[in-house]
Amino acid sequence: MTDAFSAHRGHLFGVAYRMLGSRADAEDVVQEAWLRYAAADQGQIVDLRAWLTTVTGRLCLDLLRSARVRREAYVGQWLPEPIVERLPDQGADPGESVALSESVSLALLLILDTLSPEQRVAFVLHDVFAVPFGEVAGTLGTTAENARQLASRARRAVAAGEHRHTTSRARQAEVFAAFTAAAAGGDLDALLKVLAPDVVAIGDGGGIGPAARRPVEGALQVGRFVLGLYRQARRLGYEVMPALVNGDLGIVMRMGDGYAVSSLAISPSGLVTGVYNQLNPAKLTGLDDEF
Repeated sequence: MTDAFSAHRGHLFGVAYRMLGSRADAEDVVQEAWLRYAAADQGQIVDLRAWLTTVTGRLCLDLLRSARVRREAYVGQWLPEPIVERLPDQGADPGESVALSESVSLALLLILDTLSPEQRVAFVLHDVFAVPFGEVAGTLGTTAENARQLASRARRAVAAGEHRHTTSRARQAEVFAAFTAAAAGGDLDALLKVLAPDVVAIGDGGGIGPAARRPVEGALQVGRFVLGLYRQARRLGYEVMPALVNGDLGIVMRMGDGYAVSSLAISPSGLVTGVYNQLNPAKLTGLDDEF
């Protein structure tokens, strides 16, 4: 049983993380799926991967519905819990790379967070993992046609937002280098050249980390904000390290005993559309082992 379940663990983590945007919650869901599998009648399970995916989807749906209530009490802006790795030539963890073989950018997770729980589950199961609508309907407790409509609405919402944030790794590297050079050099004019006019900077401190309570919007405002962050980092002697954040280029900043993780959303035209700063220590556990 353990070996059979372990063969699907990475897949289940990928499903749960895309639905929940939380590494810790995804790991809890996978563990609960294991417990339900261990307690199930093995003879009644025809397709173990499909069975486990359905169980995971239902557990995530329950969590997403309750998360709506919890989110109302969240202090400040909310960002997904990032999955942070060293750059590949520094030895990324192959286990998590497999689980997230198709990168899940923070920008996409933020779009998914605007969907209803049912739309998000339908989209992730069908559009990302190619689960047939009949099985999606079973997970949601609805009809196949309704599941199809839920996924269609979600697909339109994702398509409307994702085109602003999708670019190749080569373009990412080019823009990221220009952004960091301008920020580190205090060059506002150079920074403005790579910022989209409607760029947004979002910081998640969870009421603990030093993050702005509201998004910073507009190229000039975001540019000044970023330069201020880099000046503070230099003044306080923070260590800045390159990293992969949900498969995209980013940085990890060591701040005394704590960390901050930053990444960019970059459009195909080479402009930064989003700056995401995660400073909530509850969402940055485990970085000591990696960095």
